Amino acid sequence: MADKGNKKRRQFSLEEKMKVVEAVDSGRRKGDVAKEFGITPSTLSTFLKDRTKFEEKVREASVGPQRKRMRNALYDDIDKAVFAWFQEIHAKNILVTGSVIRKKALNLANMLGYDSFQASVGWLNRFRDRHGITLKAVCRDNSDRLMNGLGIDKVNEWHAGEIIKLIADYRPDDIFNADETGVFFQLLPQHTLAAKGDCCKGGKKAKQRLTALFCCNASGTEKMRPLIVGRSASPRCLRNIHSLPCDYRANQWAWMTQDLFNEWLMQVDARMKQAERRILLLIDNCSAHNMLPRLERIQVGYLPSNCTAVLQPLNLGIIHTIKVLYRSHLLKHILLQLSSSQDQEKVDIKQAMDMIAAAWWSVKQSTVVKCWQRAGIISMECTDSDVEEAANEPDIVIEKLWHSVAIATCVPNEVHFQDFVTADDDLIISQELMDTEVIQGMVSGENTDEAGSEDEGEVSLPEQPKITITEAITSVQKLRQFISTCVGVPDAVFGQLNGIDEYLMRRVTQTLADSKITDFLQTK
Repeated sequence: MADKGNKKRRQFSLEEKMKVVEAVDSGRRKGDVAKEFGITPSTLSTFLKDRTKFEEKVREASVGPQRKRMRNALYDDIDKAVFAWFQEIHAKNILVTGSVIRKKALNLANMLGYDSFQASVGWLNRFRDRHGITLKAVCRDNSDRLMNGLGIDKVNEWHAGEIIKLIADYRPDDIFNADETGVFFQLLPQHTLAAKGDCCKGGKKAKQRLTALFCCNASGTEKMRPLIVGRSASPRCLRNIHSLPCDYRANQWAWMTQDLFNEWLMQVDARMKQAERRILLLIDNCSAHNMLPRLERIQVGYLPSNCTAVLQPLNLGIIHTIKVLYRSHLLKHILLQLSSSQDQEKVDIKQAMDMIAAAWWSVKQSTVVKCWQRAGIISMECTDSDVEEAANEPDIVIEKLWHSVAIATCVPNEVHFQDFVTADDDLIISQELMDTEVIQGMVSGENTDEAGSEDEGEVSLPEQPKITITEAITSVQKLRQFISTCVGVPDAVFGQLNGIDEYLMRRVTQTLADSKITDFLQTK
């Protein structure tokens, strides 16, 4: 009896507790699970009762998975502020020492008003344990070589281990990648050199940029609606507009933020729940992706830091293809204005969103699959026999288009179409946290998603008159008549015209039951 009373109580880490819960979820008998893990039925019941807490802690990354206790820090707001700063530094793959963390903790504590706080070695050790942080000593002389070789080692390690575990339970249809890119949506060819290399942290050019989020699966069979982030909450060009080919949000910098990304994630999660699907979403660890909400149908996998150039499918040709197609749309817009002797007007946000969405939906399935294969994440054969890069397909046509516009707009000879395409590749797409912003988040939960004032910086174009449904139907008929005079028109074009015609006529018939036809024909 004495031995039994002196038996040491076993403690379980969060990772071990989650394994117990997952074993029960798999349908196994609770008694068998308890025996396998060496726990009593009452302990198993406690784990199942507290599963929500465990899942929330792990998903929010507020504690390390090896941690066995969930007691909050004495200075909880200091702890959260330091961890937010650490995540930002870690995302940039910057090596930090314990002394650097202690010094940063003292600075943040002072900003929060804690004069008596001491960032002792004991506090540092507890902070590391709470968040599962491992600090490694690095020789200064070899640090540069370590960072240079670190990327290759990370990629090989990820390919050999972690990615295999992540994708094991998912089909290519259910493995997704999401990423953002910045776009100077009003950029003209003659201004390419001035824009190239600009990261656009603010100022006048912030009014001329958008951030676009794209997401697609590994089989290339599903591309989600793009999310476009602009500066103006209510652009003049979107008045009386009720349907767009993308989602639109705004903040004062036209950047992706944690709130906007989490809102998008929750919407995707809700759609997956409704469709009774579970998906794997691979993302990088930029600051907008660091604090994720609780998700039911999405498992998030992070790509290794500073390796997205070789591991992220969207970065391996898909986004470049989108920009090639967008810039070609822009060139056509410019050429039409030049050929009709109109004054050259910059595109507005709606026109830009229409062209970005058109470019996104035009990316071929074969291009998507090749980029996933290039990332080494999946191994599958292309189903499309036409496997050339979509970006290369219209080379001849685009070069002729570029040549015509370049001559008409006096573009310097040293500027080529690819310069025009990649001019905004260095744009910042998410907010970089500063100490003051970390503190604001702890003290007041201040939101960085406040949009710019209405129409600020927007091109002043005349407001377009409303188009009646009669005018729309007449336009389709004229377009059909024009197409009939052309030679070699693909059947798909006639099919698209039929689809537009059917949609317009369906709107007419749906409204006949509730109103007079003459009243309806005067509406949009």
